[in-house]
Amino acid sequence: MQRAKDIAAALGAIKEKGAAFISRGDRSGTHSAELALWKIAGIDIANADRGAWYKGIGQGMGAALNTALASNAYVLTDRGTWLAFKHRGDLQVIVEGDKRLFKQYGVILVSPAKRAHVKKELGQHS
Repeated sequence: MQRAKDIAAALGAIKEKGAAFISRGDRSGTHSAELALWKIAGIDIANADRGAWYKGIGQGMGAALNTALASNAYVLTDRGTWLAFKHRGDLQVIVEGDKRLFKQYGVILVSPAKRAHVKKELGQHS
């Protein structure tokens, strides 16, 4: 598959070709986001549209990347894990830049006045 910016079109092409796809399948936030992207693509992966080409492994992102690498499969990953993966093997970024792929994370520092074990200094480093 060539590089693209439309995640829905890319997922549609994966299903149409029956290309191997590895999912975390672990009910995490990333897995939920993946299922929502399949729905945006018009594919009900949780029910009727799931085929042998789609494999949920029930594990974290690192395991999903390693399984995709070993299976020559597609996988949806977050940027942080991808960078930590250090581009091992032949995996390549195929789709990026689609705003539907953006997933905001935030951190809220717990008050050390309420929780004495909080390491306030470490929580304030950038």
